[in-house]
Amino acid sequence: MMKKARVQKSAPLSAESQKHFTVSVVIPIFNEVKSVPVLHQKLHEAISPLGKEWEVVFVDDGSSDGSLQALEILAAKDEEHTRVVALRRNFGQTAAISAGIDHSNGEVIVLMDGDLQNDPADIPKLLAEIENGYDLVSGWRKDRKDNFITRTFPSRIANRLISRVTGVHLHDYGCTLKAYRREVLTGFRLYGEMHRFIPAYAGYVGARITEVVVRHHPRLYGKTSYGLERTVKVVLDLFTVRFMRGYVHKPIYLFGGTGILFGGTGTLGLLYLLARKLIQGSGVVNSPIFLLSALLLVLGVQAMLLGLIAEMMVRTYHESQAKPIYNVRYVIHPGDERES
Repeated sequence: MMKKARVQKSAPLSAESQKHFTVSVVIPIFNEVKSVPVLHQKLHEAISPLGKEWEVVFVDDGSSDGSLQALEILAAKDEEHTRVVALRRNFGQTAAISAGIDHSNGEVIVLMDGDLQNDPADIPKLLAEIENGYDLVSGWRKDRKDNFITRTFPSRIANRLISRVTGVHLHDYGCTLKAYRREVLTGFRLYGEMHRFIPAYAGYVGARITEVVVRHHPRLYGKTSYGLERTVKVVLDLFTVRFMRGYVHKPIYLFGGTGILFGGTGTLGLLYLLARKLIQGSGVVNSPIFLLSALLLVLGVQAMLLGLIAEMMVRTYHESQAKPIYNVRYVIHPGDERES
């Protein structure tokens, strides 16, 4: 009699289950009354032939042009696949996406815009990469149909900056059309313009990420509400992402490093003044170097203290919620299986 190790995996999915995952398409809607019926029809044409269980979650973000009423009509006609989440007012794209994710049921979540610039016909391409074992598939609008000066060019700069800072290199962070395994989206909350940084968070926990070229169409109805000011918001959010990615578990590294830099510089300045006093007999207190060095020394001490306070807060956060500082891809459970 021999004992044979039996392996059970909670993830990744088996080859069979990879092909039968359920899909939720989450779409934020803001004043897209003309686009909604066309988009709904195109979604059916793209996803129904795949033979998967699927749903579309439209999130009306405080529309004022009748979009919500149009969505309600679609939901009444297609109860099997269509769900509508109506927000009380306009909260912004990130909040709408977060609401859609919270009210979806799929094992795989596809995000896309509701203005018909993303093409639902590209969804099977993203899902095919999920079947290949990727956790996140990002769309790349290689031939983008937007105003070059106000949208395309700033977006290219932002994409390079984000890739460099986060270490997750994608050509098109701003493309909403992406597919995610649900577990990739757990563990953090979205706010500000943070939806575009989901790949950075996913990369931080070790998700498998790939990128595919998708189509991008000119806007047919309405007008965009985004301009150059959005780039500024993205850059500001990038500071948050960099902190969350590199220092959220050990803030003392950031504050302590800054404190050492300031305190060390201030100490060197004071030592220089002391040496000059001993050698040349020059005054110390009246020198502007003294004031600057003293200020840097005080700032260094304050930074160190802030780091210690932040460490206490992080420890309290993790211990009070029993929140681990790691992320598990899957677990192997060894068992005994007798073989004659």
